[in-house]
Amino acid sequence: MPKADDDARIEIELKRGLLQLAVLSMARERTYGYSLCKSLGDCGLEVEEGTLYPILRRLESRGLLESIWETSGSRPRKYYVITENGRETLALLTGAWKRIRGALDGVLEQEP
Repeated sequence: MPKADDDARIEIELKRGLLQLAVLSMARERTYGYSLCKSLGDCGLEVEEGTLYPILRRLESRGLLESIWETSGSRPRKYYVITENGRETLALLTGAWKRIRGALDGVLEQEP
């Protein structure tokens, strides 16, 4: 019988790939790390900052996000926004997700 920590580990593995899709989607509007973390949590995708920031860096290094430092406020913040390449990738990932979700729904709904 699976333990509670096994459930948490399984959920983390499932979310890991999907977080890139979620981050790209939410970065259609300029956002910064903490705000993104909170927005994802509000949508039911709890994510630790230690998980989110490497994803942001990886997406930026691949040219899917760009970052802009804003220093006019009380604290400097690094904002992220999706690039044109990121928009194209988001469209591809969204299509792939919909196909996979549809197929998996069909598998899970089959009677044993």
